[in-house]
Amino acid sequence: MPDRSCLSIVLAAGEGTRMKSALPKVLHKVAGLPLVGHVVAAARGAGAGDIAVVVGRGADEVRAAIDAKEGLLETFVQTERKGTGHAVLAAREALSRGYDDVLVLFGDTPLVQSDALLTAREKLASGATVVVMGFRTDKPAGYGRLIEDNGALIAIREDKDCSEAERAITFCNGGLMAIAGAHALALLDAIGNDNAKGEYYLTDIVAIARKQGLAVVAAEVDAQSVLGVNNRVELAEAESLWQVRRRHQAMLDGATLIAPETVFFSHDTVVGSDTVIEPNVFFGPGVTVDGGVTIHAFSHLEGTTIGTGAEIGPFARLRPGAELGEKSKVGNFCEVKKAKVGQGAKINHLTYIGDASIGAGSNIGAGTITCNYDSMNKFKTEIGSNAFIGSNSSLVAPVSIGDGAYVASGSVITQDVPGDALAFGRARQKTIEGRAEDLRARQRSIKEASSK
Repeated sequence: MPDRSCLSIVLAAGEGTRMKSALPKVLHKVAGLPLVGHVVAAARGAGAGDIAVVVGRGADEVRAAIDAKEGLLETFVQTERKGTGHAVLAAREALSRGYDDVLVLFGDTPLVQSDALLTAREKLASGATVVVMGFRTDKPAGYGRLIEDNGALIAIREDKDCSEAERAITFCNGGLMAIAGAHALALLDAIGNDNAKGEYYLTDIVAIARKQGLAVVAAEVDAQSVLGVNNRVELAEAESLWQVRRRHQAMLDGATLIAPETVFFSHDTVVGSDTVIEPNVFFGPGVTVDGGVTIHAFSHLEGTTIGTGAEIGPFARLRPGAELGEKSKVGNFCEVKKAKVGQGAKINHLTYIGDASIGAGSNIGAGTITCNYDSMNKFKTEIGSNAFIGSNSSLVAPVSIGDGAYVASGSVITQDVPGDALAFGRARQKTIEGRAEDLRARQRSIKEASSK
């Protein structure tokens, strides 16, 4: 909605005691992203250029976890807990600037979708002053009911206060709200605390707006969009629902997931079309996969980019900084970290490549390792194009192996190898006839002596 300015106020000051954690509740993660991060992303997707996050315990941690790269993002501290209405007013400074639309969101609803917020904003654009986002459920017990009359929302009735007829209503309060910016501060300031807890309830804004003759309506959104996380069980439920949604989208976008329920994506995973993902694959943050890639079973990927037509696994681990070129291969029981693997290069099995570059067409034999760490510093290994590294080789960085070079199996390479050279770095084999039986006899005598 480019013609309307929007402020999203994200309430993230809750204590989260039911999480039983030293970490603020909104910093627990779904798909590798803090709960509050999902909410901020949804707000941005709905056109909320400016975002105000109301924080409490762990304010500094929450600030550090929020991505502020787009739009104005501010944090406001709620020093006292006096209800949701009081929490929103903690962002008074932001509200006073004047916006067309104000969204009130909760930092523990990671499944909220931008489309739901846009639905509420559209109702504001059509003349509503307050929009309450609600959901339908066949098990409404315990939820506040949204009472409507001829399209207008006339009340939010708590479950304990409902009449028998009202208890049959399946349209329930989701908590999220949109308010016309021109009226937001006045309506919020009018909320009182004449109730048993002495708190300022945001839901009272409905009655206040109606009393002033302002339009109040409900907007139906998907139940997942208002699903809150209050404990570890609900955190796991939110993770499961998020993954189902993401897997579904990945397949619609052209990826094949052989056993979808066993694949776990991160919040920022990008998967190209015609990619095949076998069972039990885990994507950590920062993974981009081009089209036509095959990722075999039991692979773990994080912070990596994979070029078109590459093949990964099974049982491969790609760590941050791994960059795999087109049609390259990282096979079973291989680990790659902070390394560029050129087009068509192969790391087939039982290999560790770290802090390295491998040129196009090179072949890394089984059991090869780049010895990149000396207990204090990391060093780089550079392997040129079309090189051949024999099995069970140790490349002691810093070291460079030229284009077309050949390293013999079992070598320990400590010096640079020029292009097209052959390098051996191993002791000469020595064979002593009959010595094996002498060794066995000695071992038997030692064993007999120790048993006496």
